Amino acid sequence: MLELRSITAGYTGNAPVVRDVSLTVAAGESVGLLGPSGCGKSTLARVAALLHRPDSGTLLLDGEPVRHWRHRAPRALRTAFGVVFQQARLSADPRLPLTDLIAEPLRATGRGREVADRVAELAPAVGLTPDLLTRRPHEVSDGQLQRACLARALVLRPRLLVCDEMTAMLDASTAAALVAAVESYRASTGAALLAVGHDRTLLERWCERTVHWDALV
Repeated sequence: MLELRSITAGYTGNAPVVRDVSLTVAAGESVGLLGPSGCGKSTLARVAALLHRPDSGTLLLDGEPVRHWRHRAPRALRTAFGVVFQQARLSADPRLPLTDLIAEPLRATGRGREVADRVAELAPAVGLTPDLLTRRPHEVSDGQLQRACLARALVLRPRLLVCDEMTAMLDASTAAALVAAVESYRASTGAALLAVGHDRTLLERWCERTVHWDALV
């Protein structure tokens, strides 16, 4: 279970963009966080995924307080999360072919021997054909690159997936395919999901529970 209690968070030199917000995602649960652009939901998602340290408040994972964020967090905590961002091109190294993009977390955690098997398993699961895997980000579409970013988020078999506006810049068919890939992964692993977005219809169809930002602040 992921619990965020009274989280306040912002960025250096600016007023907090999140003030005293609490949210819970139970083990195996899918929660949609609905709100307009600029409200602070993406900042809260980054706190939830251990990518941004809050100014105050407490984050608990399975009842244990988290004390460190980003690279200072223990590896077991960091690898428990998989994250997919809205803008795939800003989160992908333009020098890497898609195979290496997907494999980044494996190599970073000393599991390079698993690359071939995991890429072969994940590529068809997210809708990537073998010819796409040798291409670099500038040689594929936004949808194809986001498929690779989803595979990268799943490659370490996380138990909590954070999707921050994952489908916002994609056409309807690609968005549906990515949601289906996430749900297939969750069905096979029991992973929990925090899906952040501004599309009420999508979140209410996708998630078991949808929370509006206004109810948190």
